[in-house]
Amino acid sequence: MPALLSKRHLVKIRYQWQLFCLALMFFSQIPVAKNLPYSEKRMNSANRYFSLVGIVIGLLVALSFYLFDSLFSIDVAILLTMITSVFITGAFHEDGLADMADGMGGGYSPAKRLTIMKDSRIGTYGAVTLILSLLLKFQLLVELEQFSLLIVAVIFSYSMSRAFAASLIFDTPYVVDDDTSKSKPIASQQSRRDLVILIAVALLPCALFPWYFDDFWTLLISIFVVLCLLRIAYRHWLMRKISGFTGDCLGAAQQISELVIYLVMIHHVSNTGAF
Repeated sequence: MPALLSKRHLVKIRYQWQLFCLALMFFSQIPVAKNLPYSEKRMNSANRYFSLVGIVIGLLVALSFYLFDSLFSIDVAILLTMITSVFITGAFHEDGLADMADGMGGGYSPAKRLTIMKDSRIGTYGAVTLILSLLLKFQLLVELEQFSLLIVAVIFSYSMSRAFAASLIFDTPYVVDDDTSKSKPIASQQSRRDLVILIAVALLPCALFPWYFDDFWTLLISIFVVLCLLRIAYRHWLMRKISGFTGDCLGAAQQISELVIYLVMIHHVSNTGAF
């Protein structure tokens, strides 16, 4: 019996590991096993590990900044760090932001907006949105480094922003068929348990906060409140525009929430000096 139970536990652990690898494959260019089992059910279950993938990517990006910062000026180091981030993720989220901007800006009906979002070409709305978001991200990272907060901000925001985006799956309808979408298949359903795991894992980097912030509880609550309000507004906007979400909308949600987290952190330390 003990051996049987042990084997059963190993099977469960292996299954969870495969779900994590599936999430890693979905969100990054990091190599995983080529024979990784895939199914719609597994993809839906894998969303519980999206924030964990964010931690992994955040750690790699933070490490790259640490290395670049020892070799180059701060501006060059941050620019190279951003390039590294795009390389690791394959510009997956940036592509979603640009596509959503094109669709929402250029379409005058839900059907037209969805059609534009599925077009692989980038338009004026997408180009302007992407350029401005990258410029804003660069400036925010420069300011965070001035407070010596860039590394902790990146690790936390990469995790929390992916949890923010994936949480929309829980209560928002998916409006694009995988067969007609140009993007990778995505999770379209989320259980309450998956949502709890997603958020709990996203909060793990908060263990770094006491080392950087004197009033870390105030900062954490501020980030949580702002993200909750942003989620309500963003979901309402999506329902009004296209009656649900697409993969591009989730990518845009990750990029937007990452920037918002940086803004809240900078506002907090600028006004309280609590770091």
